[in-house]
Amino acid sequence: MRGVNAHDSSGSRSSIGSRSSSGSRPSSGPGTVQVVTDSTAVLPAEMAAAAALRIVPLTVSISGEDGLEGIEVTPDDVARALAERRHHVTTSRPAPAEFAAVYGELLDGGASGVVSVHLSAKLSGTYEAALLAAEEFGGRVRVVDSMAAGSAVGFVARAAAAAAADGADVERTREVALAAAGRVETLFYVDTLEYLRRGGRISAASALLGTALAVKPILHVLRGEVVLKEKVRTAARGLARLVELAVEAAGESDVDIAVQHLAAADRAQALRDQLVERLGARVKDAFVADVGAVIGAHTGPGVIGVTVHRRP
Repeated sequence: MRGVNAHDSSGSRSSIGSRSSSGSRPSSGPGTVQVVTDSTAVLPAEMAAAAALRIVPLTVSISGEDGLEGIEVTPDDVARALAERRHHVTTSRPAPAEFAAVYGELLDGGASGVVSVHLSAKLSGTYEAALLAAEEFGGRVRVVDSMAAGSAVGFVARAAAAAAADGADVERTREVALAAAGRVETLFYVDTLEYLRRGGRISAASALLGTALAVKPILHVLRGEVVLKEKVRTAARGLARLVELAVEAAGESDVDIAVQHLAAADRAQALRDQLVERLGARVKDAFVADVGAVIGAHTGPGVIGVTVHRRP
């Protein structure tokens, strides 16, 4: 398909590396702004590396055993744990000190500033932790609440990194990130609302309603919160409706498309292919990826999500 840089990343994660090492990621050079994000920002590894993103991992706990997302705990680990039903799966934000260590290293290494782009503050304490860490650096670190989740966070961080690579200062890089956050739409289908209810990401009343009516929910991230958008009767109708809603979200813009899943790679690939066919040459990047261990812990196996990033 012309115009599409296709990535099939159903089995891969972002270029996460360690807490403090940039690994093989390219440097934007001394005197430039560096962009930091967190491990919930799902991008193909090569895309994250090309943007020189520095990624700080969240923690996932399975039956009391902690591990760093994407390094020590994978989405498959979470899917198995949830399927077995005997494991308790929880997630936690990075400590402010972890962000401070990364910011300090980047600034000591010659960065003129840091823009740190994160998962919605209404869904996680990650933004708050980053904000606390930024206070140590006298305005040289700006923290952005993407009011988004998953690949939407990744697209916002990538837009900020592109501006920084073009020479934008820290304030302009922050403005570009905020503008990109206004151009992303995330929609997702889940087989059950139970996992979102357990994690406090959706109200118990909403979860009970979905169960009582035996409907399949389509949700979206609206102003940083997970909100029920529509109800459908079958999984097939839910996936078809995801395609329709994503096409509507694209409008007439050139777009980047991410289709994310947990333990549903075939369905995700089929949905990605339908979107590329429907949107044609307006699709510039399109990839399939897992949702990540953290988001998967709160949505459960079978989730399918679509993120549409409208390019300016």
